[in-house]
Amino acid sequence: MGPIFDNLEFIFGAEKTDKTLTATTKTRIEKYIKNELIEIEAITFLRGRSIANQFIIIDEAQNLTPHEVKTVVSRAGNGTKMILTGDPYQIDNPYLDSSSNGLTYCVERMKGQDMYGHVTLTKSERSSLASLAAELL
Repeated sequence: MGPIFDNLEFIFGAEKTDKTLTATTKTRIEKYIKNELIEIEAITFLRGRSIANQFIIIDEAQNLTPHEVKTVVSRAGNGTKMILTGDPYQIDNPYLDSSSNGLTYCVERMKGQDMYGHVTLTKSERSSLASLAAELL
């Protein structure tokens, strides 16, 4: 769950070096989780559910199989919005590649559907070093 908390801290302003701000940010995140405004679940807990009126973010979707993506997206109930994020060139699953992973599968299969949208980011937002590594390594 480290990447999720890293991103929440970034969103809530913890990228600043002030230790007080960092502690305050962590307290805010814990409050949102305690009040169930933010829920963090492993994908295995989605099976059998129908999740209505929620905003769901599936991070690292490039590491899912097409079957797992179908399982996840098909859990969306009325009013739910779902975002799948990932980089099809940074796959950790040894059985998937840039064209066979669940994220790429979803993008290709959902093209042309009225309720679907796709955005490809062309620039790394992490750092210059991360951009260079993605390009050269």
